[in-house]
Amino acid sequence: MTTLGAVFRPQLAPERLRSVARLADEAGLDELWLWEDCFREGGISTAAAALAWTERVRIGVGLLPVPLRNVAVTAMEAATLHRMFPGRALLGVGHGVQDWMGQVGARVESPVTLLREHLVALRGLLRGERITTHGRYVELDDVALDWPPEHEVEVLAGATGPRTVRLTGEAADGTILTATTSPEGVRRARRLVDEGRAAAGRGTGPHRVVVYLLAATGPGAGERLRAELIAEGVGGEPDLGVAGDAGAVAKAVQRLAEAGADSVVLQPTGDEPDPEGFVRFVAEDVRPLVP
Repeated sequence: MTTLGAVFRPQLAPERLRSVARLADEAGLDELWLWEDCFREGGISTAAAALAWTERVRIGVGLLPVPLRNVAVTAMEAATLHRMFPGRALLGVGHGVQDWMGQVGARVESPVTLLREHLVALRGLLRGERITTHGRYVELDDVALDWPPEHEVEVLAGATGPRTVRLTGEAADGTILTATTSPEGVRRARRLVDEGRAAAGRGTGPHRVVVYLLAATGPGAGERLRAELIAEGVGGEPDLGVAGDAGAVAKAVQRLAEAGADSVVLQPTGDEPDPEGFVRFVAEDVRPLVP
């Protein structure tokens, strides 16, 4: 069964999150995803609030930029959420937007090296291991969490380029793909993930692939979708985004699922006029049409 989610975009003020999260919970949405975009809401603070305001919906953060975070802090915060809200937190890490990382003095020479080191250390800490490592960017000396998660948890990683997608197969438990990923892009990502897993000797176990799908419905949906794709620089590319009713959106979700996505997260346009209504549309209208 394909997991279906929606994004609370950080263009919305933080005080809007409570009503959107509660509606997602009440309407039966599978997952509500948050972003830690510079310089808007913090990912962990919003996730903690959304989890506390709800009872059953899973809350994802996709993603936390690793140049901004010491891996021990990432592990402490992740473990705290997993212990307080077992089975409901989904956390992804990634390079972050390099221009933003430069603005705050955190841009590194080798983002792939940093992400690899961060993932290896983070997953070890969350497994309850005691870690000593002296990497190019990650430095830990006899570090272990006092309160690691009580059960095994997933660590996801965001990726766009082929090197990073392959790395997610090697060193993460799942991969997050952006809304500029077509069904064929999901197939390519699956192949790269499998290559990474094979190179790391990780076998053929499960590896969760999450992909965002830009979606618009209601009056002016087509125009809003086109404008956003153009703003993202992908206005001429086929098979990106969907505008229309629940049937049209469900078909686009199914195309991504058939290409290898385990979870499809519907991403409203930045100018979505009714965020609560969008979440209700996803949960009540689209979800019943997605196998």
